[in-house]
Amino acid sequence: MEISKIAGKPADPSLLINVPRLVTAYYTGQPDPSVSAQRVAFGTSGHRGSALDNAFNEAHILAITQAICLYRKQQGIDGPLYIGTDTHALSEPAFASALEVLAANGVDVMVDAGNGYTPTPVISHAILTYNRGRTRGLADGIVVTPSHNPPRFGGFKYDPPHGGPADTHVTEWIEQQANAFIADGLRGVAKIPYERARSASTVHPHPYLDSYVRDLPSVIDLQVIREINVRIGVDPLGGASVAYWGAIGDRYGLNLEVVNDAIDPTFRFMTVDWDGQIRMDPSSVYAMARMVGLKERFDIAFASDPDADRHGIVSRSHGLLDPNHYLSVAISYLFTNRPQWSQSVAVGKTVVSSGMIDRVVKKLGRRLVEVPVGFKWFVGGLIDGSLGFGGEESSGATFLRRDGTVWTTDKDGLVPNLLAAEITARTGKNPGEHYQELTAEFGTPYYTRIDAPATPEEKAKLAKLSPEAVVTAKLAGEPITAILTAAPGGGAPIGGLKVLTANGWFAARPSGTENIYKIYAESFKNQSHLAAIVREAQEIVNHALNPVTHVTSSGRRRI
Repeated sequence: MEISKIAGKPADPSLLINVPRLVTAYYTGQPDPSVSAQRVAFGTSGHRGSALDNAFNEAHILAITQAICLYRKQQGIDGPLYIGTDTHALSEPAFASALEVLAANGVDVMVDAGNGYTPTPVISHAILTYNRGRTRGLADGIVVTPSHNPPRFGGFKYDPPHGGPADTHVTEWIEQQANAFIADGLRGVAKIPYERARSASTVHPHPYLDSYVRDLPSVIDLQVIREINVRIGVDPLGGASVAYWGAIGDRYGLNLEVVNDAIDPTFRFMTVDWDGQIRMDPSSVYAMARMVGLKERFDIAFASDPDADRHGIVSRSHGLLDPNHYLSVAISYLFTNRPQWSQSVAVGKTVVSSGMIDRVVKKLGRRLVEVPVGFKWFVGGLIDGSLGFGGEESSGATFLRRDGTVWTTDKDGLVPNLLAAEITARTGKNPGEHYQELTAEFGTPYYTRIDAPATPEEKAKLAKLSPEAVVTAKLAGEPITAILTAAPGGGAPIGGLKVLTANGWFAARPSGTENIYKIYAESFKNQSHLAAIVREAQEIVNHALNPVTHVTSSGRRRI
């Protein structure tokens, strides 16, 4: 991965998007359904793309929203639909398009009472709050966001009544219906003018901010943060949580400073990410360079991305914490400081998250549930309270309320950030110091992720590999102890391959959007051992994708 020369530096004006041109393209661009890149395609977090590429245009949103209306009718979902937007330039026009269709279909829509922005976890929280104790008239939701992606992108995702990301069978159905509408010139899509939609009797104001902020003490010990007077710095990265942080600080009397409250769809205030693009990623040391530079001013500091479903923790002692490091610390703290949680409550992680989590969970005496990539795999366990925590290596997590009941079923970037302040207040040590203690006990893991080129055919093959496709018995000098193509927690296909040894592992899976596959690797020895794992991982994957007669050095396996 080559790091750009401008990574971590303030964004040059030449990098800024032309907002009028982008919005114009949203309304004037006409996607070609015969071009795969211009079709509706739901990844792990909804449909995403740019209007400049005819991948996120008015036609897409009208068609997707009508498909969602049909899905609601088919499933008997007739409660309110909660909708929220982030601060990307394309979110506002996409919200308008969606409302035109929802109102025309007679859907009861809950919009922000103050015409503000609404984070992803707030929509999940609203859906779950409304549906609690109900069996009929259930609510669902839409979030208009491309998450942390660059400013030229737009995004649109659907949350069913469970409040989390829609499962694959749901998104595939919506995709098919939406693409059929586009191919048929949007015939069958009902819409009314935005002015009529906005004033329709089925469109209702909802106090998203107040409802969410008022409920926070049920999940975070805000009292101890206030009593210890933890100095907190927050950067919303120009996103939907901007108004929330000030409200949280004011309501609970916290010593909290929002270091940047600007909202600008060009995101000109960002420092440039690793590849020379503007990307609002709170887990990137490059995108977070300004916040890291302020670390001495605060006991703990943090940031969220534009839809606030990702967190980024900055400690005075260690700077920006790697997401895997903080997940390990959060799990260790939560499962020793939530006395109302049942002893049977488990920990959820994805197959590409750090092995440090496994070691922490083993010491805690808890069950580990390892699932494929995608937050949807945590939803069921969070709803029934059998999972106390669900986390991804990409800086997404949520956890149960203090009484052991569900908080959100989608990633919540606000509560993990506030948890960092709770940890600091209650223990007198910041999360960076806690992670240092974990490495002293369990060893230091070395983790990386790289991208490698792959044709569409190779990507499809990788997603369907069997363990027998691996023809070697060793990885980086150690015997292979397990080869996984299905997640241990539930047995769902991981869409790739994971190979483990006593002191390391790698996982390979195809990208859903690019002609690459991703290799995640970790060593509990050293950097040279990690490099060997990565090198041999690429060889193993290449042999698996292009099998030939091959005898390993041990002579144990052959294709």
